Amino acid sequence: MAKKSVVARERKRDKVVAKYAAKRAALKAAGDYEALDKLPKNASPIRLHNRCKITGRPRGYMRKFGVCRNVFRQIASEGKIPGVTKASW
Repeated sequence: MAKKSVVARERKRDKVVAKYAAKRAALKAAGDYEALDKLPKNASPIRLHNRCKITGRPRGYMRKFGVCRNVFRQIASEGKIPGVTKASW
């Protein structure tokens, strides 16, 4: 489980990115890089990092499901993800 402060910081960044998305796109299209530089650093989508929705783990993230590999394995074993079965041969 990731620290709650780190998860909260990531959520805050996500809100800032969403808030400034339209303004960033307009400034980029206009080529006004001086004004773009004056926006907050956390307004850049590059600063976002994918994290597990359940544990907040930053590594082993599975984009299609939105969770890390550990949680995915646990949920899939319980049969809570439709269409996912354990491989056996």
